[in-house]
Amino acid sequence: MAGRLFLFGVGYAGAEIARQAQAAGWQVAGTATSEAKARELARAGIAAEPIGAGAPRALGSATHVVCTAPPTEAGDPVLAACASCRPRWLGYLSTTGVYGDTAGAWVDETATPRPGQPRSQWRLAAERAWRELGARQGFAVDLFRLPAIYGPGRSALDQVKAGTARAVDKPGQVFSRIHVEDLARAVLAAMERPAMAPGTIYNVTDDEPAPQPVVIAYAARLLGLEPPPVVPWAEAEASMSAMARSFYAENRRVRNERMKQVLGVTLKYPTYREGLRAIRG
Repeated sequence: MAGRLFLFGVGYAGAEIARQAQAAGWQVAGTATSEAKARELARAGIAAEPIGAGAPRALGSATHVVCTAPPTEAGDPVLAACASCRPRWLGYLSTTGVYGDTAGAWVDETATPRPGQPRSQWRLAAERAWRELGARQGFAVDLFRLPAIYGPGRSALDQVKAGTARAVDKPGQVFSRIHVEDLARAVLAAMERPAMAPGTIYNVTDDEPAPQPVVIAYAARLLGLEPPPVVPWAEAEASMSAMARSFYAENRRVRNERMKQVLGVTLKYPTYREGLRAIRG
């Protein structure tokens, strides 16, 4: 079932969703951050309009919409543009950060959100706003909660090669991840099936949350390089930015069974190991 997809934000994740959708026969349009970016996307067959006031022209004919744009304290910047749109389905890319800190315990989509960081609180508010808009205007809304996204050009391999990888040892700390290709495959699977209950949530994550030093050490081995020295948390924290500290302030393991069982997604990269090996080539 191919249709017309409109992407609010054809960035790293949006570009991979667009690529896979085109390969599956979808017509794809979206928004770009500048005229130059719009021209670049046009060369890839994506009719992109620079972000500006009002609703993009291609939005009116879209059967499906995906929003990747982050909200701010003032709300979701895309909602106003969608005030009169009538797609059959809308997918919103949110964050597993809405679950807050679970002290390393596993969490699934039935958990009550307890976001601790302001950016996660804004995401939860945006989720609710999209649900409400879909209910008012009669279109299905699926919510995709994402952990750290990695892939070509944006992985531990790139950090190790650039000399920017930092192996911080905070005992018990793990992070969930998803390869950008698997993220896009999950979104397309949702697009191509009848929608479930309005506002269905899917955790889109791989099978193995892992400590950052372990991932960095594996990337270094793949490159035949020495891994960076492991830095104890007490030492690392003192020199971290507030943003970096906020990521280490929360620790959770995120389950993905609903994505697999309902959407039928079989992960191409079930752990960081398969993903990093594929990126290295």
